[in-house]
Amino acid sequence: MGPMKIVVRTPNWVGDSILALPAIASLRDNFPGAEVWIASRAWVRDLFPAGDGIAGTVTLPDRADLKTLKRASRELREHRFDAGLLLTNSFSSALLFFMSKIPERWGYASDGRGRLLTKRVPRREIEPNLHQAHYYLRLVDGLGLKTRPPQIKLTLSASEKRAARARLRSLGIRAGRPLVIIDPGASYGPAKRWFPERFAAAADRLRTRRKAEILLVGSESETALAEKVSAAMKTRPHSLVGRTTLRELLGLIGQARLVLTNDSGPMHMANALGIPVVAVFGPTDPRLTGPLQPPAAVLKKTVPCWPCLYRSCPYDHRCMTGISVEEVVEASRPFL
Repeated sequence: MGPMKIVVRTPNWVGDSILALPAIASLRDNFPGAEVWIASRAWVRDLFPAGDGIAGTVTLPDRADLKTLKRASRELREHRFDAGLLLTNSFSSALLFFMSKIPERWGYASDGRGRLLTKRVPRREIEPNLHQAHYYLRLVDGLGLKTRPPQIKLTLSASEKRAARARLRSLGIRAGRPLVIIDPGASYGPAKRWFPERFAAAADRLRTRRKAEILLVGSESETALAEKVSAAMKTRPHSLVGRTTLRELLGLIGQARLVLTNDSGPMHMANALGIPVVAVFGPTDPRLTGPLQPPAAVLKKTVPCWPCLYRSCPYDHRCMTGISVEEVVEASRPFL
């Protein structure tokens, strides 16, 4: 008989998947001889390369209807997993593990899926304002397993670092100057985005005062947003928006002196690489999803309607309008 095989269904968002790393590491600690696999959507898969404690990855469909669940369950059955840990809360993810005939299915009892789980942890016992990383660890603890301290860490290979340095050189970015990476987007929705003209003004001041090189990053869908930032700057920045894979973006962030961002996946990517972060928060609560560890600075305004978690602000977006350019520049100063 071979080693025990455990599959972990990771969250669908890049940031949440990074915050789940301590829980995944704790699971490995409790089953040192087991093969730990990852089941994830394609856009977060590259956060979990094979090796370093991960045996392999199963890529799940982008949506969860009956047809795709049947197809995904057939693939999971072929691996003959002994247990599955659900870091997602949806009914469909528990149904997938049930359809895949995974004997042990562990997760939070949420979304009416308790009967699909063999071990369930009640969510009602979770205290409010619990950071997402602790939320995932609390699930592991609730299963009666030991947990490690909540520290997130991503590593880059030597070849990834070399490729990032070469990419920066090809853009004409000078190695002797501090590199500031700006991520003006947020896939959750426009309510989480600080304003393009303010990102532009902050970038101009960092370029002038700190002799910083400015690089814009983001997904292909954020190209128009990044162009607004570029057009509003006195000197156009370098840009790789829509032109990097997830691992390439990690490599570039690893070369930065500072990442200026909204509440987004790249914020957590930088934090997991130990790169200083200045994060602008609007409708979301940094106590729940903010940078987990230093070096980081968070800027937010507590307004009467906060936190609303709206994707688009139906009012005057005062949680973001209240954050000035100079506040962001001043928060950046210690890191440069």
